[in-house]
Amino acid sequence: MDTFNHQISADKMRISTPACGKMAELFATAEDEVEAIRVFIYGGGCGGMSYSMTFTDSKTPYDSVLEGEGYKIYVDPVALNYLDGVEIDYQESATGASFVFHNAFAVTGGSGGCPSCGAAGGGDSGGGGCA
Repeated sequence: MDTFNHQISADKMRISTPACGKMAELFATAEDEVEAIRVFIYGGGCGGMSYSMTFTDSKTPYDSVLEGEGYKIYVDPVALNYLDGVEIDYQESATGASFVFHNAFAVTGGSGGCPSCGAAGGGDSGGGGCA
């Protein structure tokens, strides 16, 4: 069985310099079983799709891969379609620090929010290459 091995290009997904540094820092302190950081989407309904990241210990045959300095990111094909053109940033403020997804859902013509009820969504929220 052939496996799908697709490298994520910088035009598909961009990682800001602060996010690159933080991902490498987190990856260096992760348990030995951790293979990569998984970027994924979930949810739906009125609030739209949401996106997040977690550590993963395995790659599926269909994951796309982005390798950075000191970290690796896996994204499944469905999530990559929704996140096409996204920039993942890391921001610190007086209220805390988090990863932020800029321009998420732009390719699919939405923001992750619900136009009929006015729910805020996808433009910005909490990982190609470094900026």
